[in-house]
Amino acid sequence: MFELGAADWQAIQLTLRLCFLTTLILLIIATPLAWWLASGRSALRVVVQTIVALPLVLPPTVLGFYLLVALGPRGPIGATLESMGFSHLAFSFEGILLASVLYSMPFAVQPLLEAFNNLGRRPVEVASTLGAGVIDRFFTVILPMCRGGFIVAATLSFAHTVGEFGVILMLGGSIPGETKVLSVLIYDHTEAMNYASAHRLSLLLLVFSFLVLFVVYSMNRRFQVARV
Repeated sequence: MFELGAADWQAIQLTLRLCFLTTLILLIIATPLAWWLASGRSALRVVVQTIVALPLVLPPTVLGFYLLVALGPRGPIGATLESMGFSHLAFSFEGILLASVLYSMPFAVQPLLEAFNNLGRRPVEVASTLGAGVIDRFFTVILPMCRGGFIVAATLSFAHTVGEFGVILMLGGSIPGETKVLSVLIYDHTEAMNYASAHRLSLLLLVFSFLVLFVVYSMNRRFQVARV
């Protein structure tokens, strides 16, 4: 019943690669962004926070459409890349990677923002008065005290990327080994009325989603108890 074919394994490997790179990039980008949102005083904070949270309410096909327009051969970014001797990013792995980073951004920023807000500025200020530099403060104060936020951010970013469909299909299409991730393959199986294969992959993602949420809620409860 759970025997997977070569196309299924190819989609699984591509999905895992996309999820790992998306999560890594998001943690690098979201950490300073969330810290700025938590501690900054700029009037632009509300604007930036609104832009970051847009994927939570924006239909993924809308984001995928505008990315396709921008990154395609006639778009401002795609055309510029082609004029420089590079390929445009539509219907490519690099394109869906960029789309995944943008679409999963709030799932990385929000947990980190909450963790930094709970931390406050005092621990960092105390470490600074003791002579700790920026990097030292991050690894000895912020990272240990906000590790729960980082774990949740990484877990949700990874899991959300697994479930992405609309933005991937709009920008990447369904190219085996390049853009055909698990969610797109399930759609293809269903469209071809290959319900057995669609069921196997859907059940796999259902179990994975349950485990991810279980881990996230367990982590939240654990760190809430630890703070008490």
